[in-house]
Amino acid sequence: MSDRHSTTDQTAASGSTGGVRADRRLRRTALAAAAVAALGLTGAGVAQAASGAGASTAKSTPTCAASALKATFGTKLAGGMNHQGVVVRLRNLSGTTCALRGFPGLGLENAAHKTLSAHTHWGDTWYARNPGTKTLTLKDGESAEAVVSWTHADTGTSQAVHASYLEITPPAATRHKTLAFPEWVDHGDLRVTALAKHIDVSG
Repeated sequence: MSDRHSTTDQTAASGSTGGVRADRRLRRTALAAAAVAALGLTGAGVAQAASGAGASTAKSTPTCAASALKATFGTKLAGGMNHQGVVVRLRNLSGTTCALRGFPGLGLENAAHKTLSAHTHWGDTWYARNPGTKTLTLKDGESAEAVVSWTHADTGTSQAVHASYLEITPPAATRHKTLAFPEWVDHGDLRVTALAKHIDVSG
């Protein structure tokens, strides 16, 4: 009787031990699977982070310096009501790609290159609507243009400024380009559009 109970107890104990071992194996298997999955997710996260870091470290296109640009006049514009205008072009001659965004600054000089009183108005002009402010990426040799306009109703009077040169300051620059500009400008008021790759004009 006691032997049977002993055998039964041993069998039960053995079964219990086997069950514990089985449970441990299942837990180990589950933990191993979870670890593999975690490593997979971590690897994906690292890869994604590395990709993001690569994108963020990509060099942005530098702004075109005044020294890298050549300023020229394009089409001269005329019209009624004493309006006059001209297309101004800034050509990238830096040997590399650079960017421009926004409006050029303008100024007037006399024959001795002395700064004259002038006021620049950004936006629409008599000849063209403002194309909007956009970042323009210029490869070496490419140009951006803006349309400048003014009136000359008061030619020869104290109400008009007699200029000899036009100062053109590229966006974000502190230095300007100078072009011959023998014009009368009422009150020194100049209007100019934002720079664009091309602007349709009338007149």
